[in-house]
Parts: sequence; structure tokens; C-alpha cells
Amino acid sequence: MNFRFCYGSAMRSLSVSVALLALAALVPSAARAQQITTIKVIFFVTDPSGAAIGNATIVLGMPSNTPGTKTDEYGRLSVDLPIGAQYNFPVSAPGYISDYAYIDLTSAELPADDTKNVTVVLHLDDRPSQTAQTVPNSKVWLLITGDANHAPLNLSLAEIRALPHVDVKVHNGHTNTDETYSGVPLVVLLAKVDAPLGENLRGKALTNYVVVTGSDGYSVLLSLAEVDPMFHDGQIVVADSRDGQPLTTSGPYQLIVSEDKRPARWVRNLISIAVQSIH
Repeated sequence: MNFRFCYGSAMRSLSVSVALLALAALVPSAARAQQITTIKVIFFVTDPSGAAIGNATIVLGMPSNTPGTKTDEYGRLSVDLPIGAQYNFPVSAPGYISDYAYIDLTSAELPADDTKNVTVVLHLDDRPSQTAQTVPNSKVWLLITGDANHAPLNLSLAEIRALPHVDVKVHNGHTNTDETYSGVPLVVLLAKVDAPLGENLRGKALTNYVVVTGSDGYSVLLSLAEVDPMFHDGQIVVADSRDGQPLTTSGPYQLIVSEDKRPARWVRNLISIAVQSIH
């Protein structure tokens, strides 16, 4: 009897130990699973000398859920961002020329400590004009995605400016002014990711649509047929200038839909264009 009691107790102890070991083995896996969902991004806003710029404004928008957008006295702002996307946040401070903070979180090679530091350098605005303008950063990219068979396309500001441009004259209902925008026809950009256009836009392809998103998370939808000039009159362009001048607070890119009576789909600070289908 004593032997059976000792044996049973030993087996129960062994079972508990095995269970604890198995649970311990799962903890790192669970932690790794959590690590791949978000990453802490710490912004550092400085002047060219490296001095911190406190109280700078970073327009995070969605998907960030951080309520504050002001840097602290050390020029820092910390936010958790989902990985697998690219972000382009406007950064500004009184007396400085505004710029953009570009962050690419699509790379598989993320920091081991799950923290990414991003430094934004703002230059003093010593121009006589009282209206500060935004000087687009050379690292500002526009992400264009098509179907799963085509790799996403990143275009730099220089690449966008090198593409054929058209001028579009529109009436801005918000400001009640006539404006002339210069930009790349959206159909030209969609052709680069093999979107079905022209003679290929028929049948099920007519259910495709385009989602255009700004850096503040504001998104609008256009049917692919709206974009194709074979189906629809008017111009839909990704503009990079207005009335002969680079875009300021609404840039570096802005979607312009010439035939819309209200400019509700004129997405500012455009960062991504995605072709999608309901099927």
C-alpha cells in the first residue's frame, strides 16, 4: 500500500511538472505573437543642431489611439503603432517649416526591443512670409497596392514629379475659389499595379474599387470605372501643386476629383492608394 501511494504521488508530481514546463514553453511563444502586432515608436523632433523642439505637433490620426500629439520638453512623443503598414505624419512647430515623419513598418527586420526611434529635423522659418509652408521630405512615399499577384509599389516624391502631369481647373466649394491643380492622373498610377483598365475593365472587374487614404486616416472610395476615362468624364489626379506652388498643409499629395460638386473626396496628405474587389 505504501509503495502504491508513493508511486501515485510521484506520478501526480511528474504530471504537474510536465504541465508547468509546457505552460512555460508557451509563454515565450505568446509573447512573440504579441510582439508582432504593434511596435512602440518614439519620435524625436529637433532643429538642425540637434536641440529638442518641445511642444511640436505630430498629427497621428488613425490607426493610432494616442490622444496627445504634442512632444514633451525633450522633443519626444511615444506611440504604439500596428506593424505591417507605412505611415506619413505631418510634423509642425511654431517658427519652423513643417515636414513629415515617414515610417515603414512593413519590414520583417524590426528592432529586437520592439522600439523604433524616428527623428524629425525641422528648420527655422526665416522667410518674410508669415505663412509657414510645408517642405516635402525626400523620404515621403506614396504606397500603391493592387491585387495579390502584384507587389505593392512605393513611389517617392521625385518619382511622382517625374511622371506626366495634367492641369485640372476646379472650383473649391469649401473656400469658394477657383483653383488649378497639377498632378498625375490616378489611372496612370493604377496601371503601374496592373489594375484592369480600358478594354480589360468589364465583367467582374467592374466590381473593383479604389480606396484612397490620407495620413490622418481619412479614406474615400471610388469605383474603378469612375477612374477610367473610357467610362467617365472628368479628371481624377494625384496633385502635387496648386496654382503653380507646391502643396502646403494639404500635401505633398492630394487627390482631386474634378467632377465632384463637393470636395469631400479631395483627400489631403495622401499616403496610400489600394485597388480592391468585393469578390
